[in-house]
Amino acid sequence: MSSAVPVQHRQLYIDGQWLDSSSGKKIGVENPATEEIIAEVSSGTREDCKRAIAAASEAMKTWMKQTPYDRAKVLKKTADLMRERADGLARTMTMEQGKPLAEAKGEVMHSADTFEWFAEEGKRMYGQVIPQSNNAKRHLTIKHPVGVVGAIGPWNFPITLQARKIAPALAAGCTIVCKPASQTPLCLIGVFECLIEAGLPKGVANLIMGSASDISDEFMANAAVRKISFTGSTAVGKQLMKQAADQVKRLSLELGGHAPFIVFPDADPEVVAKAAVLGKFRNNGQVCISPSRFFVHKDIEKKFTEVAVEEARKLKMGNGLEEGVVVGPMFEKKAMDGTQALIDDA
Repeated sequence: MSSAVPVQHRQLYIDGQWLDSSSGKKIGVENPATEEIIAEVSSGTREDCKRAIAAASEAMKTWMKQTPYDRAKVLKKTADLMRERADGLARTMTMEQGKPLAEAKGEVMHSADTFEWFAEEGKRMYGQVIPQSNNAKRHLTIKHPVGVVGAIGPWNFPITLQARKIAPALAAGCTIVCKPASQTPLCLIGVFECLIEAGLPKGVANLIMGSASDISDEFMANAAVRKISFTGSTAVGKQLMKQAADQVKRLSLELGGHAPFIVFPDADPEVVAKAAVLGKFRNNGQVCISPSRFFVHKDIEKKFTEVAVEEARKLKMGNGLEEGVVVGPMFEKKAMDGTQALIDDA
């Protein structure tokens, strides 16, 4: 039975309104398990991004003046709504990203916890009292929100890696413009629906899909954007660092990983092998901390290899919506072709 749903159209969210792109262009969202187009989203232009930044800048004037307790109420309510809608959000994520349903639901629940955690952490933005050299003076530091945040997230954890940008920004009193990966925008749209229902004022959080280069160029050129949070490749991270220099924009970068898995001779090879397989095949290996190579001590190499092969053979592959599947499809054909080329070369 096909898991496809009728193709729907989803819009940009700018200044408290769902809007079509100024260009009228749309992006098809594909289910990697079936290669069906399950939705179309508006493809925002640089001009749309400029409007979103202007809305965030205007909203900043009032959002930053709300108390951390008031901002926390919105974030906590968002977390509660995400938990209530976890099954639907997870299903959407599986259909657009491919990861098994249980993994997708785990991501939603973890992201809800992120919103709740930062709701509380915002109340603890303490300053400092600094010893003075002159008793006629008093030295204090007080923390202020830095300004509008441009958030660029990847496709592999489409809710978690935006939640880690949205929640702390809003808790601190900043406003934000979010750019999800074009392959996986639908579940983040679901999170925005939770934010809206939780009472987030218009303009405080904005959502724009579209050309990564157009949107990032506007983020970097627009003086109203004072902070960039980016998760993605090292190559793009380097470009952003160069562009940030002109306006001395603040950057938070989480870039590509290349993680070794090292097994020492005193480790239990059976326990470690099971953990290695779990870590390597999670999200089909599409994780920045996924092990990319294994170094196993010769004394336990044989047992480790036997258990790892046995565990890998047990893994059920298929559509992430199907019962018992733990390895879903790769998120797009280009990635699969690249992986196949590596296997052929090996």
